[in-house]
Amino acid sequence: MTAHFQNFIAGEWVAGHDTTKNINPSNTNDVIGEYARASAADAERAIAAAKAAFPAWARTTPQERHDILKKVGDEILARKDELGRLLSREEGKTLPEGIGEVVRAGQIFLFFAQEALRLAGDKIASVRPGVDIEITREPVGVVGVIAPWNFPIAIPAWKIAPALCYGNTVVFKPADLVPGSAHALAEIIVRAGVPSGVFNLVMGRGSVVGEALLKSRDVNAITFTGSVATGRKVAEACVGTMKKFQLEMGGKNPLVVLDDADLKTAVECAVNGAFFSTGQRCTASSRIIVTAGIHDRFVDAVTERMKGLVVDDALKAGTHIGPVVDQNQLDQDLSYVKIGQDEGARLVIGGEVLNRETPGFYMAPALFTECTNSMRIAREEIFGPVASVIRAKDYEEALALANDTEFGLSAGICTSSLKYASHFKRNVEAGMVMVNLPTAGVDYHVPFGGTKGSSYGAREQGRYAIEFYTTVKTAYTLPV
Repeated sequence: MTAHFQNFIAGEWVAGHDTTKNINPSNTNDVIGEYARASAADAERAIAAAKAAFPAWARTTPQERHDILKKVGDEILARKDELGRLLSREEGKTLPEGIGEVVRAGQIFLFFAQEALRLAGDKIASVRPGVDIEITREPVGVVGVIAPWNFPIAIPAWKIAPALCYGNTVVFKPADLVPGSAHALAEIIVRAGVPSGVFNLVMGRGSVVGEALLKSRDVNAITFTGSVATGRKVAEACVGTMKKFQLEMGGKNPLVVLDDADLKTAVECAVNGAFFSTGQRCTASSRIIVTAGIHDRFVDAVTERMKGLVVDDALKAGTHIGPVVDQNQLDQDLSYVKIGQDEGARLVIGGEVLNRETPGFYMAPALFTECTNSMRIAREEIFGPVASVIRAKDYEEALALANDTEFGLSAGICTSSLKYASHFKRNVEAGMVMVNLPTAGVDYHVPFGGTKGSSYGAREQGRYAIEFYTTVKTAYTLPV
């Protein structure tokens, strides 16, 4: 029988107004479960519960918050294989990638458990005699968490953990496409002992649940990861209700390969960054900018490497690339393959639908050459296993091409030159820079975010997360 999963509102598991089936993209005959969809009224009840719980939670001791977050992190890590399998089954990334993401989520909760104990302020002298000044940080209030489908446990973790760490209450809306990992995470948070109303899970459509979070004046902050179009709507709504907001909205990330690069390293950076996790990462290397002296050798080597990639069921041993997440995403990816061909780019390898033992959304990763930076496939985020190779005459042109984009999330360079590596790190317009590493893949304890159209607001992850989840208070005292 199909398992049924409920929302968590005001300390109770409750049914929604309808349900959605969670389908395995590696095998569309496999139904993971039926998950409740919340109504707008359900979302409003969750918001009210979070608002009511906030004053007491904001005054808890750092030790209390530490202990709960540590329990969450410990359980996630203890169940990494089980949770990783669930994640790969519902999202489609390979099992090693799924387990790796779960480990990262556990590490994030453990990091913020310690951050709860490190919350500090300042005591400074006033310019006025006899006056004391204290500068402290306080929680923002009710935080609405709107998460995407491509990292169904890691991204919720790096939003929820700091929110709870600093004394905020949470209303969590996961992506409607991947509710399984979100529900499992919610169960763990509940078991860790979070008080009633402090954490709420409302699964469902963005047009219903997300809209309720955006419209409510009782939600004090929104942290959002998703598309550019939706991010702009979130920003407009938050300005209208004077909410604090944080947006992560994607990228069109360049990987520059110079003539002096180690060819093997460059190939692995390109293939990993562009195609692993089925290219469904906002940090994916979708534009590969290669200087003339190494261009042809690089393209030949990448093509040979791609011939050895195994595209299959995410849970199968030996699979390098799993399926695309659903039919809509597959259709979008295939449409961009056609767009690239129509624009005059050369499809070197891949780009076709694949059939496997089970029905799923399988696609051969696609590599285009003879691309220009003005082509749509080089400017628009495809969010799939499609990469464009752009030829540059030298480093200076490569850097200019790398910066010629409305996005600015991640950028990489493969070179053996300290001069070029140093110059690139300083001058590329991106929030994260990789040298001889894939553009995708960052540590859990450092800030994540970009520039230009990729991000808005304070950074996520690491100690910099405090900037979004707290507000600063300045207090003056004249002893009498």
